Amino acid sequence: MAQPNRRIALVAALGALMFAAGSATAAPATGEMSLGNPKAKVRMVEYASMSCSHCAAFNNDVFPAFKKKYIDTGKVHYTLREILTPPQEVAAAGFLIARCAGKDKYFTVIDAMFAGHEEMARTGDALTAIVNAGKAGGLSEDQVKACITDEAALSALNARVEANIKQGVSGTPTFFFNGKEAKVGPMTAAELDAAVTQASRK
Repeated sequence: MAQPNRRIALVAALGALMFAAGSATAAPATGEMSLGNPKAKVRMVEYASMSCSHCAAFNNDVFPAFKKKYIDTGKVHYTLREILTPPQEVAAAGFLIARCAGKDKYFTVIDAMFAGHEEMARTGDALTAIVNAGKAGGLSEDQVKACITDEAALSALNARVEANIKQGVSGTPTFFFNGKEAKVGPMTAAELDAAVTQASRK
């Protein structure tokens, strides 16, 4: 379980990796990033980081079946909220390019970034993982470069992270159901079933 950091500057190491910003991309998506029926009785919020191995494992191994069972059927409204954990520059880059891809492709980029997490951790090649995730969302390499060097977008990300941490988040992933904290740390399918059942009763 990764501990969140409150703020990240545009880190020189990542900036050097991206060398020069390319052509500008579309304005980053704003607001909450959610899936499912907004009128669902159960509202699930996950606070996660793109550089968190536990978040990646949950997204890759547990979330797809949960999404099919509850989100796609309209039983649960799911929201992902952004937290930055070490290496913060990688987490920030993942969220920035997901926002640049737009609301329709946001979760496509998130999935691609998490899918490449193990390879990135093994090789230390964050640049390839970031560029590939951007491409999954329809962004060219130049657009990815422009996106992660957008200071206004980074300031907006920092503001969201600050607000999210103020919700009492002490680690990632952290899960809330209908406004009540369910668990800090990855949830199993059985734990998710129980949380949905309990939230449905209220």
